[in-house]
Amino acid sequence: MPESAKPDASGASHASSHAVVIGAGWAGWGAAKALCEAGVRVTLLDGMADPTGTTPLTTSSGKPFEAGTRGFWKDYPNINALTAELGLKEVFTDFTSSAFWSPEGLEATAPVFGDGPQLPSPLGQAFATINNFKRLPVADRFSIAGLLVAMLDLHRSEAVFRRYDAMDALTLFRQLKISERMIDEFLRPILLVGLFKPPEELSAAVTMELLYYYALAHQDSFDVRWIKAKSIAEQLIAPLSERLQRQHQLQVMGGTLATAMHLEPDGQRLASVSTRSVTTGRDGVIDAVDAVVLAVGSKGMRALMAGSPACAAAAPELVTAGALDAIDVVSVRLWLDRYVPVADPANVFSRFSALRGSGATFFMLDQLQQGDQAALWGDQPVQGSVIASDFYNATAIAELSDQAIVDCLMQELLPMAVPAFKAARVVDQEVRRYPASVSLFSPGSFHQRPPLETSLAPVVCAGDWVRMGSREFGAKGLCQERAYVCGLEAANSLLRRGIVQSGAAARNRRHPVIPIRADEPQVLLGRALNKVVMDPLEGFGIRWPWLAS
Repeated sequence: MPESAKPDASGASHASSHAVVIGAGWAGWGAAKALCEAGVRVTLLDGMADPTGTTPLTTSSGKPFEAGTRGFWKDYPNINALTAELGLKEVFTDFTSSAFWSPEGLEATAPVFGDGPQLPSPLGQAFATINNFKRLPVADRFSIAGLLVAMLDLHRSEAVFRRYDAMDALTLFRQLKISERMIDEFLRPILLVGLFKPPEELSAAVTMELLYYYALAHQDSFDVRWIKAKSIAEQLIAPLSERLQRQHQLQVMGGTLATAMHLEPDGQRLASVSTRSVTTGRDGVIDAVDAVVLAVGSKGMRALMAGSPACAAAAPELVTAGALDAIDVVSVRLWLDRYVPVADPANVFSRFSALRGSGATFFMLDQLQQGDQAALWGDQPVQGSVIASDFYNATAIAELSDQAIVDCLMQELLPMAVPAFKAARVVDQEVRRYPASVSLFSPGSFHQRPPLETSLAPVVCAGDWVRMGSREFGAKGLCQERAYVCGLEAANSLLRRGIVQSGAAARNRRHPVIPIRADEPQVLLGRALNKVVMDPLEGFGIRWPWLAS
């Protein structure tokens, strides 16, 4: 009997389908998990040398490095469920405060909102931060009120959503009479590190979705925590990959790029996936492929469609998605000769000329990973603070030399926030560039982004940039939870439609997806009233003023 054929309870044999997952981010691992646990044979491939997280990413001096410092927000129920399922305890820090810095000094501090009395949104957020803005006048803060009305209107209909998506966020802010200070001192820096572009380059629709999900859905929506030791890959991905390989025979191909997808003569079924080794350049083929999960960004999609003319013709929406722009990121890690006391472990830079138009963060890893400081220094003696800093929209920053980027941090940015950095010396450093590595949600881009289900039935897409249709999830923007859930839903789609089958039919089950908390009653009421009023008015050509053009 072939290895892939297994008898079910009645004694009949069912051949297990074979799915290839391309991309080993949160979306790829979500899809691999759901498919493996349903009894489907899965091959996961990615260009990174070890996508399993088993081999830590290190610098040339042997110190740990992670590309981008990513937080875990309050409403991450599916990732939280994964950590519980894997039996992982004390993986995360407590929820932490965050500080926002400008050339004038401290602009604002985001507290841990869940620590205080919980009030209806947005009153709870307003009361919790009444003393946390150091320079922004109250009148400027209240000028954001018009944005709340637009948020209630956003999902009234698909046509309305399209109009907001076609508009850039800055235009919307100004038409809503949000003050220029509120835009420049709060909204712009938030967007530069949340969606990685300034408001004039972002879809107003996606911007409002992000702000609602992270800041306005509930008082404590902005509460965030971080990995407590090592890296996300080591703490979360490694135990998941170990389980899937051990219990479900997942095959992982690291250092391997997918270069083409090939169809059967009928033009609808998949035949194989061509691959190429990153290190040797050797070409290979994965045969007998029943389904593919594309857990890639626009750059990967573009390259794959260029090598897959038949698939490109059958699913032109994938070519369209591959044409979307993406954003450059630069990640830096600094090891210092002394400890520098900083009030908040997570920090945001804004409005510094040295940023060259980018948004930037810095994290005190010696604070976030207090119980594992020796690991931050590899096999060398612990000396002082360790800083992770990330630049987004970083095309201009990336053109600088490594040393110039480090000097920018140590001589211009960090001392402006905390003067004690002036006395610190860098004893080791690492700078890495990631061109076109994250999605750009530009005006009008929503309907160019890939759909979860494509025109080719056996090909599905997964990732935080994917349109999920009827399976849409509450998490928005560049979000680990959204990417993971989209991977689960991509796999569930293949199972639900019978594209893939398990070796034992009884195991052919879909993975549960936990919804985020329901919207608060005042939000639901506001949306309903807005719809009752605006739908009839639009029949007479009357719209909200900011949508009138």
